[in-house]
Amino acid sequence: MNFSEYRQYDALGLSQLIKAKKIKPEELLDLAIERAEQVNPKINALTQKWYDYSREMISRLSPNAPFAGIPFLIKDLSYHIQGRRLTKGSAGWQDYTSEKDSYLTEQLRKAGFLFMGRTNTPELGLAPFTEPEFYGPARNPWNINKTAGGSSGGSGAAVAAGIVPIATASDGGGSIRVPASCNGLFGLKPSRGMLSLGPQTGEGWSGAVVEGCVSRSVRDTAAFLDACMGSFPGDPYIIQPPKERLLSQIQIAPRPLKIAYSTQHTLGGQIDQECVQAVHDAAKKLEALGHQVEEVNLPFQKEDLTKTFLYIVLTETAATVHELQEFLGRKIKVGKDVEANTYIQYLLGKTFSGMEYAVYKRRWNEISRRIADFHQNYDLTLTSVVALPPFDIGALQPSASEKRLVDFINTIKMGSLVRANIEQLADKIFQYIPYTAFANMTGQPAMSVPLHQTADGLPVGVMLTAAMGQDGLLLQLARQLEEAYPWFDKVPEV
Repeated sequence: MNFSEYRQYDALGLSQLIKAKKIKPEELLDLAIERAEQVNPKINALTQKWYDYSREMISRLSPNAPFAGIPFLIKDLSYHIQGRRLTKGSAGWQDYTSEKDSYLTEQLRKAGFLFMGRTNTPELGLAPFTEPEFYGPARNPWNINKTAGGSSGGSGAAVAAGIVPIATASDGGGSIRVPASCNGLFGLKPSRGMLSLGPQTGEGWSGAVVEGCVSRSVRDTAAFLDACMGSFPGDPYIIQPPKERLLSQIQIAPRPLKIAYSTQHTLGGQIDQECVQAVHDAAKKLEALGHQVEEVNLPFQKEDLTKTFLYIVLTETAATVHELQEFLGRKIKVGKDVEANTYIQYLLGKTFSGMEYAVYKRRWNEISRRIADFHQNYDLTLTSVVALPPFDIGALQPSASEKRLVDFINTIKMGSLVRANIEQLADKIFQYIPYTAFANMTGQPAMSVPLHQTADGLPVGVMLTAAMGQDGLLLQLARQLEEAYPWFDKVPEV
């Protein structure tokens, strides 16, 4: 098998070749390593390479595992792997080594994946683009001057470039769906509680964070979730598992659905015309498949993002940096241990009282009730994933004047000075991701489907969101769209 043949299969397809003894796991792994060495210098997707480790895993494979022998990459933000580093994209964590596997890591081993290494992520997963100072930016295989999205940008770039057919991704505010959109992949953010974060983590960002994957096929994602879903003793969120395996559910077409769509920016900003066109085209495609699609005003409010979501994330960031200080056994050094942008979020997070945290966390429930009520009338919502097609690397970084302000605040260590203007500081980010974080607050499943490309050939995904626990319904619809409007053969020539 050569690379062009390797790329013609999804993960399940490659696994079937192994089970039929048409190819050996060693051969697939060699192909993946060769591709990584060829393309990673261009896209900077991998931050750690574990080639010898992945070769050692072959001897312990179960031949009946669903992904037996599939080369695999793991985001450098979670997933503890015994004896392996977990840096979270931060210089401060570069010497941290996990003492034992996380629950999900154990599930991945049982599924038969071969762990080739870790993928690039912004520091602490805090940005919807992947440009950590410690590792440098991950680059989009469709155009290496463009963003690969974030925070799972390294995984998105690696899968799109054909290093592996599937990789882990996590999502606290859009971090599965944004890279899927930017790289022309399928990405489903599962319902809260479907995949355990234990035992090292109880909840991430007060319940906003979930684990998942990015892949090139719907069935790979369904099979990944089947293999990984489950709870670990002590988990704060446990969802009732589906009655049927998701891989079986996608063999059935969804019933006719009632879908609400909008292209109105939640902050009153502008959605790029390519993203607007992506939504309108998707609406027509859905109607052609027999679904009812209606343009409506969605039940989203600007303050849901610029206050309720943002304030919780800032306090969570402060707690994460505090944990880093405990690990280091000393105070954080700005620019050495963490980036200036991270440190100012730490200072801002410290300005919130326990009462304020509780107030805004309660508002998450109000948002969940409001949106759940909306879903009494509509099965799904349809929006763009992001407000812009993949943009130039560095475009969302602070301007020179913003950097001077950040450096000044960090020097005097007074986050209260910028708290009055906190919404303005966040505006640049939420202008780019005006929709994704709602599903993180509510716990709903949401997916990015690669149905559109810009005039210059860049991918743009559309987002479909369902009521809590309706992951199977989303996957059924995704499979229907995949069969009617295939995307698998649309790959970048990096």
